[in-house]
Amino acid sequence: MSPDAPDLSHIAARDKAEILAQALPYIRRFHGKTLVIKYGGNAMTDPALQADFAEDVVLLKLVGMNPVVVHGGGPQIETALKRLGKKGEFVQGMRVTDAETMEVVEWVLGGEVQQDIVGLINQAGGKAVGLTGRDGGMIRARKLRLLDTLDPSVEHDVGQVGEIVQIDPSVVRALQDDQFIPVISPIGFGENNESYNINADVVAAKLATVLQAEKLVMLTNIKGVLNKAGELITDLTPHQIDELVADGTISGGMLPKLAGAIDAAKSGVKAVHVVDGRVPHAMLLEILTDQAYGTMIHSH
Repeated sequence: MSPDAPDLSHIAARDKAEILAQALPYIRRFHGKTLVIKYGGNAMTDPALQADFAEDVVLLKLVGMNPVVVHGGGPQIETALKRLGKKGEFVQGMRVTDAETMEVVEWVLGGEVQQDIVGLINQAGGKAVGLTGRDGGMIRARKLRLLDTLDPSVEHDVGQVGEIVQIDPSVVRALQDDQFIPVISPIGFGENNESYNINADVVAAKLATVLQAEKLVMLTNIKGVLNKAGELITDLTPHQIDELVADGTISGGMLPKLAGAIDAAKSGVKAVHVVDGRVPHAMLLEILTDQAYGTMIHSH
């Protein structure tokens, strides 16, 4: 037993057996299936939660599932820009990405952040491989046309922010069919080989759809989708989400997250989980137990 392993001696042997037995039907059901995991928020910046995340991903791989990780990195980009004396500018929640900012985005996401995650997973006993959208021609993109929310005739130029034209998942398939765990930075390329910064939630949702993943798991900094009283809603359908948006229960930063989730659910991904990344091992608990650690969006 490794010296830093948690002490579980307080858990009775019978309880341990119950826990393992409860996981069995889930392991059987999802064996050989693809899970796309959007990694961000606290789970990504707290060292203890980082280690938990890496262990979860490796365990899912070892029991026969195929995890694919897509990561963000907003805070890390912000820190790097500050270091250069550059102030981040946002229009309608989108980061304005000029050529210099794009360079920073590429070396922070495709370099530092991606390699940190690869290292963590390898340290936990997995074999992670870092990719950007350029690898294997995976994410083809074009410039995002951002129309003003109040006046659609006005278009904002947010620079090298992209929308996805097409995803070719063959490099991901080749890796996951072997023993590897792909770790993907949300950077796409255009027809003239220019780079585009793409929202990581959007990349994860689209990739899950293209891979026909069993699940899309989105680690967030909230409990999941909450009702008006602030209580967790554990199960939702796309239709119910539309109603919650219409009556204002769901708003703000949750909207873009759920837009991708709904698209994925409607396009063949069986379940989308919006999971509380601040809970240790939340992803494992959500996938392998009956207990809800977030909101599950069913495909119908």
